Amino acid sequence: MKARRQKKVMELIEQFEIETQEELVAVLRKDGYDITQATISRDIKELGLVKVPGGDKAYRYALPQEQRGGNYRLRLERLFRDSMISIDYSENLILVRTLPGTANAVASCLDHVAWKEVIGTVAGDDTILVIIKPKEAVGEILERFDSLLA
Repeated sequence: MKARRQKKVMELIEQFEIETQEELVAVLRKDGYDITQATISRDIKELGLVKVPGGDKAYRYALPQEQRGGNYRLRLERLFRDSMISIDYSENLILVRTLPGTANAVASCLDHVAWKEVIGTVAGDDTILVIIKPKEAVGEILERFDSLLA
């Protein structure tokens, strides 16, 4: 639900000039999301949204100009700390076990941080298969996973 809501937030701020959190809450409620201003405030922080000049000397929310990888990295750190249960590997495959229902969000973040050694992920409900190339890079990726937990 959270990932879907945050995706909708990004779509809305790209489509409309949304100036306040209250405005964003109202638009999301019209779309069927039952949320509070506090939830939107957290979403804005997690997504790294910024205020940029809009029309009529007002400011509106926008996606950051910097590469999104930084935002996904922060989200990946949080998701990893909150949901990761165990990690194991064999050859060029890493198996990550998560709390039920969180594997897709973690895998999506892994895909978006765009580590060149990760050629793809496959996620179920609580398990992620991370495919690494070359297989010699598995150790480096495992170290990165450890750093996410620190």
